[in-house]
Amino acid sequence: MPKQRSSLLPNGYDDFLHNLKERIRSAQVRAALAVNRELVLLYWQIGQQIRERQQRDGWGAKVIEKISKDLQQEFPEIKGFSRSNLMYMRAFAEAYEGEEIVQRCVGQLPWRHNIALLEKLKSLDMRLWYGEKAIENGWSRDVLVYQIESKLFERQGGAITNFERTLPKPQSDFAQQLIKDPYHLNFLSLGENPQERELEQGLVTHIRDFLLELGVGFSFVGSQYHLEVDGDDYYLDLLFYHLKLRCFIVIDLKMVEFQPEFSGKMNFYVSAVDDLLRHTHDQPTIGIILCKSKSKTKAEYALRNLNTPIAVSTHRLPQQLQESLPSVEQLEMKLEALISDIQESAQQTELDLK
Repeated sequence: MPKQRSSLLPNGYDDFLHNLKERIRSAQVRAALAVNRELVLLYWQIGQQIRERQQRDGWGAKVIEKISKDLQQEFPEIKGFSRSNLMYMRAFAEAYEGEEIVQRCVGQLPWRHNIALLEKLKSLDMRLWYGEKAIENGWSRDVLVYQIESKLFERQGGAITNFERTLPKPQSDFAQQLIKDPYHLNFLSLGENPQERELEQGLVTHIRDFLLELGVGFSFVGSQYHLEVDGDDYYLDLLFYHLKLRCFIVIDLKMVEFQPEFSGKMNFYVSAVDDLLRHTHDQPTIGIILCKSKSKTKAEYALRNLNTPIAVSTHRLPQQLQESLPSVEQLEMKLEALISDIQESAQQTELDLK
């Protein structure tokens, strides 16, 4: 029998209990974040102290192994005092000179995220940029690594657009930074010389991967989205709604180099969506023409006198990405250079210990 609601419960009890549970969950999240910040700050302080001792008193690398054993013996219940992790702590302190930087940004990230930033990036500005993006978008470590390896920083804001003239600020700035060039579609498995329809079907099949590549805020509305204009039927390749920009985004897929006439067709689509789908509080619809390649000059000329916001960007399919990978000879040269660096480092460590 279904459980009967007790008649003794006062009015409003269910709402009260729901709000109480939400408050407790929120407090749990805040407590977990506070614990993480304290842990990351502790790791920075340990790394800084080791670094100072090595610089001031000439301690060698072997001392870190001794510190690791002593700390693990004293705190057996705490994981994280291995020799390799202590080395990361030292590198962490070296990467971020001031404690305030740790508290402001990277201290909000889990430790494994910070290790990824140390391993993948050498520039402080790049580490802070990716760290802030990871916090803003809630990236997992794997997503953070993917974004670094796919060079999100270099690709973001790289498309040719007319946003500065067709969108109000700050909408134009945000939209410009939102659109990448190129888009990496390495999650697709397409045949040789794929057609636009095949590309579209692949993106719909792997919509979660495509949404990750597009970025936070994109919500999928549909593919081959039907519009009727003056009795004629038209179909949009892909239609999205962006939750932060508060506007529809039309994507037209092309498997060839950008041609000026593509902008006229997109201008028609954007205007139609504005009239047929856009609500009162929505911002102007944006169009993205996604091509195999583009000429910067042709794209700029094609968009110059249009009054609808349109971007021209490119896509990179798996075979194109494969062609950009280093050759076997290049990998061998890098491996030889790495082995040489390791040997030099080992020789330096022996001198430090003497």
